[in-house]
Amino acid sequence: MASLLKKKTKYSATRRLLLKQKLLKKAGVLLVQEQSNKVTERESTLSERVPPLKLSGLSVQELQELCKELHRKCDTVDEARYDIEAKVLKNEKELADLNAKINELKGGKRPNLKRVKKSADAMLGALTEAKLSSKSDFKSNLKTVKKDKKEEEKVDPGDWRKNVESMSGMEGRKKLFNS
Repeated sequence: MASLLKKKTKYSATRRLLLKQKLLKKAGVLLVQEQSNKVTERESTLSERVPPLKLSGLSVQELQELCKELHRKCDTVDEARYDIEAKVLKNEKELADLNAKINELKGGKRPNLKRVKKSADAMLGALTEAKLSSKSDFKSNLKTVKKDKKEEEKVDPGDWRKNVESMSGMEGRKKLFNS
């Protein structure tokens, strides 16, 4: 059974190191290619969307109209960019609120628990001891309050029914007023 758990590696350490180096070189080459592809793609997209300006042979009035048109296009692009930024900010705020609600529902951040090695017998024993001790120790865990004898003598009112009858009505008010 122990032989099943321990598997021998197919490659030696030097072979694994060589393979790792080759993978890193290949990843570097692919990264450089991807960056150059992005640059060429960007240039082609810009050349399609924005044709080159032909300024030669234009009069002053035509140049002014061209400038006004470019300003209008810039304004529309800025408005669209502003709208998109506003939507992004709104969505980020909503995401933050939802994440906060999720954390509240989960009960906040929980600490990482440590693994404790215990046998099954020890766990069952701990559970049964906890149940038994919680029932028997309930009264012993209560606080005891000690009263002084002087306080007990002062507090003893006697029979409450007699006090209520003697203090009821106008007679009781008269006694309270006189004392």
